[in-house]
Amino acid sequence: MNIEQAILETIRTLPPEKQSELLNFANSLKPQAERKRPLQSMKGLCADLGVSLSEEDIAEARQEMWKNFPREA
Repeated sequence: MNIEQAILETIRTLPPEKQSELLNFANSLKPQAERKRPLQSMKGLCADLGVSLSEEDIAEARQEMWKNFPREA
């Protein structure tokens, strides 16, 4: 028996109000699971473009982009 089958079997033994509570809980977990997708690096984003970027290139671009951004004192 896999985990999905075990969950379904357990849910079927619960009263309807507890099944509803469990469904609400499961739905609340969805956004968390979706948010935890790994972020791609700048290198990864440009990999299929045939562009070769070094870490120095990326750091320089970041500095240029943020140089005029207001900072709190």
